[in-house]
Amino acid sequence: MYQGASSLSLDAKGRLSVPTRHRDVLSATAAGQLTITRHPHGYLMVFTRPEWEKTRERIAALPMESQWWKRILLGNAMDVDMDGTGRVLVSPELRAATGISREVMLFGMGNHFELWDKGSYEAQEAQHRQAEMPDSIKAFSF
Repeated sequence: MYQGASSLSLDAKGRLSVPTRHRDVLSATAAGQLTITRHPHGYLMVFTRPEWEKTRERIAALPMESQWWKRILLGNAMDVDMDGTGRVLVSPELRAATGISREVMLFGMGNHFELWDKGSYEAQEAQHRQAEMPDSIKAFSF
């Protein structure tokens, strides 16, 4: 289970340096093989290859009425490998499609990561903090 937030910077070639706390686990569980794809809400999802393969099967099984969403999720999926220093290339196509520039936020979301453009994330978070809290969260007890 991945969790936690990291404020990171992509290098000039668009490579993301995976935080050390996740790097060893990703190397051990997936040999550093990852898949990055778009999410309809404007960010990227990063999966280990084994986790992506399970998710990919679920997406592929969606009915025909979901064809456009399948294109967004499956058609944009790119397999990447961590290099020897723990970096992965975020393709120019995926960066352009989600508005990701240099400053990013990486969030561990359980079985995958979310990669956001930092400015976009901050704007979305501010908007959601101003909105009414959903009942499911209001009723959640710690």
